[in-house]
Amino acid sequence: MSVLEIVDSSYPTSPLDTSVHPDKAPATVVATADEMVDQIIATVGKNIVLGAPLAIGKPVSFVNALYQRAKKDQSINLRIETGITLEKPVGKSKIERGFLEPFVAREFADVPDIDYVMDLRAGKVPSNVTISEFFFKAGSFMNSPQQQNYTSTNYTHAVRDLLDKGVNVIGQLVAARTIDGVTTYSLCSNSDLALDFIPEIKKLNAQGRNIAIIGEVNSNMPFMQNHAEVASSAFDFILDGNSLPDHKDYQLFAAPHASISAEDHMIGLYSSALIKDGGTLQVGIGSLSSALSYSALVRHQKNRIYNKMLSELNVYEKFPICKEVGDTGVFEQGLYGCSELMVDGFVHLYRAGILKREVFEDLTIQRLLNDGLINHDVSVITLLALLEREAISAELTAADVTYLKRFGIFNNKVDYVDGKLVTTDGTSKANIQDKDALEWITKYALGQRLKGGTVMHGAFFIGPKDFYQELNNFTQEDHDKFCMTSVNYVNDLYDHFLGNQQLKQAQRQHARFMNSGMMVTLDGSVVSDALENGQVVSGVGGQYNFVAQSGQMRESRSIIKIRSCSFRKGKLRSNILFNYGHNTIPRQLRDIVVTEYGIANLRSKPDHVVYTELIKIADSRFQQQLLEEAKAAGKVAKDYQIPKEFANNTPEAIQAFYKKYTDQDIFGPFPFGCSFTEQELKLGKALKALKSKCATPAGKLKAIAQSLSAPKAGHDVDILLKRVGLDKPESLQEKITRKLVIAELVK
Repeated sequence: MSVLEIVDSSYPTSPLDTSVHPDKAPATVVATADEMVDQIIATVGKNIVLGAPLAIGKPVSFVNALYQRAKKDQSINLRIETGITLEKPVGKSKIERGFLEPFVAREFADVPDIDYVMDLRAGKVPSNVTISEFFFKAGSFMNSPQQQNYTSTNYTHAVRDLLDKGVNVIGQLVAARTIDGVTTYSLCSNSDLALDFIPEIKKLNAQGRNIAIIGEVNSNMPFMQNHAEVASSAFDFILDGNSLPDHKDYQLFAAPHASISAEDHMIGLYSSALIKDGGTLQVGIGSLSSALSYSALVRHQKNRIYNKMLSELNVYEKFPICKEVGDTGVFEQGLYGCSELMVDGFVHLYRAGILKREVFEDLTIQRLLNDGLINHDVSVITLLALLEREAISAELTAADVTYLKRFGIFNNKVDYVDGKLVTTDGTSKANIQDKDALEWITKYALGQRLKGGTVMHGAFFIGPKDFYQELNNFTQEDHDKFCMTSVNYVNDLYDHFLGNQQLKQAQRQHARFMNSGMMVTLDGSVVSDALENGQVVSGVGGQYNFVAQSGQMRESRSIIKIRSCSFRKGKLRSNILFNYGHNTIPRQLRDIVVTEYGIANLRSKPDHVVYTELIKIADSRFQQQLLEEAKAAGKVAKDYQIPKEFANNTPEAIQAFYKKYTDQDIFGPFPFGCSFTEQELKLGKALKALKSKCATPAGKLKAIAQSLSAPKAGHDVDILLKRVGLDKPESLQEKITRKLVIAELVK
């Protein structure tokens, strides 16, 4: 049975299909953002609830124009519902500003600011405007009044929640293309919510609700095809300024390449050994995601060294879960990406021949591939296997031929005419069980290879500049394999108009759903989104959905990556805790946790094992305290001792291993490219080290004492000091800071 037969008939089978609303006219195109604001007010009135996508999908010109109109006209009541409002980096001190301003001017040239967030920072948002987010850029609104406007929700429930909140305008940044006089639009970076909003809002419009969907065209946005490509009639209004003289589209916000620390690389290395060849991969954002992608590349491209590293770390004996659920060989079958966020790492894996396992929008074909009964090369075996599974009839129908052509089993030259198969080479009966007909079909009708396969389903993307350029440079073959789609399609297994649960499960074999957390408690509860005082750091996003999804599929695993310790309030603290007053993922959903010291396999384990497994991968400076707390609570036997092979979890051990392999051109802070100049790297490293040293009063005094004996600054150091305004210190504080910075730079 094909996906065309299992979708709910109340939905279009393709985002381009307008059969549900055949009378819907194409969108009205306007040239300026102010005109768009006029159209919106005329359509929905002055009580406006705007739903805007997270990250780079926001239609910035329209959002800014609407916000400025509301500032001028107090009779407008505007509420903006969104997530991850991106901001250019801003230094908090004179030194930070001196470091960042030239970098920001270079890296974010022609990237517009979002007006409402600038006013939020300045405390200037007018009383008739409210900004509410369901996901903060990590740490961006700590100790801010904006905490009061946060909405906690799973990513998959965002559409529901926005409709509950009375959203009446949906705004989206889009790309456009015209073929044979027909213009279509791509939801590009954010098909995540829009694909589910479109049919829901059309239903509400039919019930008399005035709700408008708008698109803002930006030619710099990569045009993504497949599910992300929609007809003009999907929108009510399109903002496209290309008809205006001297119009220039603004640049997209690009996240600079993140530095990958030694600890992050170790987490990536351990996590990569849990990935099964022929499986499915979901990753998160940031340096831990990049570290995982990099180690997967090392595993595939430098497999001998990869396995030598694992052997040196004694991975197989210390963490047998790698043997049970993972692989350490090259990726012969390859991986399929099914990830809420499509990061640049997926493109690196694709170019390296790792992201290559194709999945198909047909349950029968997918199951036959999974069972090894067919492969991607089409033969008569493919046809007979489909017949045996009753996907087609022995006496082929017109629908059967269309189905076979769709997936490349029949070539495009085959037509079905009056019950017969016709090609330029002749005509045949359409009966597969007829020997002569089958010989003719084998010779003239069969295709060469299955088509329509997808190697990546993603819901939204954001990344560095070179990532956007890669997407813009995609060939048609590349586009065919990458599909931006609904977040509900990706993040859970429930039936969806783009594919039902059985199909999703068949596609997502051996899934490894990898996400990041901030802390984990010894009972296996994970803290990822907020602190115990209620302060929200980021948001739940899709983490719960992937953890829950992993539990629904026997061969899938949820993997939470956590750095073992971090500085909090100027003091080094363990991120593995005995208990904590908040959790994002409760203990009953515990599975696998990875730190830079190894892997804890928690699923289906009794509490005493869960507690000790997590203590084994904690930093050794905190292990004894954790063990004592666990024993005091009766969760671990009184005579339990930490095995000696887990008692050397120290930063020094990490650095020794890391240096050994960086000397062999493995690892490194920027394996995928660097957005900083050499001078900025040197200066940034010094400032980061100094900030860490001066986090406590005692550390600051020690750093000052050491700086007194630092050598005099040379010409190169003088240039860097000038960059941060320390070339001519005026106050005593600046003179002390200058000495501290010099001491770090001349090491």
